Amino acid sequence: MFDVVVIGGGPSGATAAEDLARSGHKVALIDRAGRIKPCGGAVPPRLISDFAIPDAQVVARINTARMISPTQRQVDIPIENGYVGMVDREHFDEFLRVRAAEAGATRLTGTFLRIEREEGKTSVLYRDKATGETQTLNTKLIIGADGARSGVAKAEVPGGDKIPYVIAYHEIIEAPEPTARYDPKRCDVIYDGAISPDFYGWVFPHGKSASVGMGTGLDGVDLKKATADLRAASGLADCKTIRREGAPIPLKPMDKWDNGKDVVLAGDAAGVVAPSSGEGIYYAMVGGQVAAAAASACLTTGRARDLQLARKLFMREHKQVFRVLGAMQNAYYRSDERRERFVSLCHDVDVQRLTFEAYMNKKLVKARPMAHLKIGIKNLAHLAGIVSVNRV
Repeated sequence: MFDVVVIGGGPSGATAAEDLARSGHKVALIDRAGRIKPCGGAVPPRLISDFAIPDAQVVARINTARMISPTQRQVDIPIENGYVGMVDREHFDEFLRVRAAEAGATRLTGTFLRIEREEGKTSVLYRDKATGETQTLNTKLIIGADGARSGVAKAEVPGGDKIPYVIAYHEIIEAPEPTARYDPKRCDVIYDGAISPDFYGWVFPHGKSASVGMGTGLDGVDLKKATADLRAASGLADCKTIRREGAPIPLKPMDKWDNGKDVVLAGDAAGVVAPSSGEGIYYAMVGGQVAAAAASACLTTGRARDLQLARKLFMREHKQVFRVLGAMQNAYYRSDERRERFVSLCHDVDVQRLTFEAYMNKKLVKARPMAHLKIGIKNLAHLAGIVSVNRV
């Protein structure tokens, strides 16, 4: 009998399993081996410090972000007093799973099948990868951390089959030598409807490699062609392709994360990827952390309602950031004219500083109210079309 079975071994599930194991609970972690999550790999300094990530996992440190508009306007934003870290999900996720096992979690490799309940007992059934046989784990609680199209969420939690998402696609390439167009210490973010009509494209350096990709929530978009066009525009068409990956990325936290009995969701399964930026690794790991805290509370008290703590704890700290980023995506991603205005707005020094202070610290910055007021006025002027983008 396990205290908790964690389904999914990405950053969220591995973090939950590690936290629970370190707290003395008997935990199983089920993961499908061999799958690499499509991801730009950006992580803030707060993640590295909060979750004790060793330097070896950070394959690059980015000191500049370049915003590129539909008309090829470029705005370089220096990242002051910090950096954007880059990790390679192939190695980062495995590091987290190994760490969970070292903390005491029982690591299992296989595919989740279903949850069964009879005579007051809850069981998780999965197909063992090595034998192909169906295995059964008896457990008190379950954490569903099995991604954006979570089988656990669909089966157990209301709304689990209706999470809005974009499809992300990227290609990991061998990094070229530094040029005027490619800087191994700079992230390029491309806001251009020709690349993505409703999201953005990116070029993120990973040391010896780089992630080049885009995302969209619209049907009919040729993701591979858009990425090929992006590589050509960035001077990366001739770089060797190491691997290609695609997956859904949710863009809205679910209204409910538990089933009121014995299941709580975490990470992509709960929809905790930031709107506008699509950033998910930090929020996934926090999601795993709060899911573990909720499960631990439930095991201690015996009250199923304590599983609600996961969502309450997460939203208490991050709800406002998600609300602001969602409003920004709705305002600026709907047309090239709006995207042009957004990149123009990025020229503002206060926008640059507050954006990356918020990114690195994962909270809205309240220290400079006049800067917020000025940004708000400029934002309204751009959305109303009062300001000409050619003036900047």
